[in-house]
Amino acid sequence: MKRKLADKLKFIKPILVFMAETESFIAKKWASAAHHRLLQVTWGIPTNPEFFDHQIDQFFFWQKTRASFWVERGVFSNLALKKDGTMLELACGDGFNARNFYSGACRSIIACDFDRQALSIARRKNPAPNIKYVLADIRSDMPNGTFDNIVWDTAIEHFTPNEIDGIMSDIKTRLKPDGILSGSTIIEQAVGGRLHQHEYEFKDMADLRRFFTPHFKNVTVFETIHPQRHSLYFWASNGSVPFSDKWSHWLNH
Repeated sequence: MKRKLADKLKFIKPILVFMAETESFIAKKWASAAHHRLLQVTWGIPTNPEFFDHQIDQFFFWQKTRASFWVERGVFSNLALKKDGTMLELACGDGFNARNFYSGACRSIIACDFDRQALSIARRKNPAPNIKYVLADIRSDMPNGTFDNIVWDTAIEHFTPNEIDGIMSDIKTRLKPDGILSGSTIIEQAVGGRLHQHEYEFKDMADLRRFFTPHFKNVTVFETIHPQRHSLYFWASNGSVPFSDKWSHWLNH
């Protein structure tokens, strides 16, 4: 009986695969077009938000541009996460990275932002049982607690140098002794000046690094360069950071 059923399924499998592939193709085209329209109304009609809905990246931009910089951010911070640890994400925006890159590795995440609209989208589009989205201005009201990891991703540029220094001191008091701060930002554009949403853009890797060295013994800053974006990434800790000599998650011969 089972053999006969298997033979029948084997015969119709190409038809079922074709039907599923057709459905997937239509769904992909529809999702891309829908998120393109979402981009147009969100960013084409004033005023622009200070956060980005990364489902637009996922369903539209990635297919159109083949640029990976928006994925790099979650991947590089994920490398620094302590398994089953606690995490604080500063200026979490739409919550895409919190859900899709961090919540599978962390025991608990507090993800904060001062933008109510961003948090509304985060709670609706990127919820997870171990993520708590919190309204907070990190210049004056950073969530309390001690954390294995703090992520400050594509948001450090939204603050002035003086504000960055103050926030960095608060970060230090909330990290466990071997905890890791990670995140990313962009290089200042040679032409056109900084984006109007940004308070400060970094000139190079050294310019970014100087904000961490007064607070942390071990600091790594590196860059990736794409036609669309020149990005800077950082790990900072008083313990080991990814790919340092004492990093436990790689084999160093």
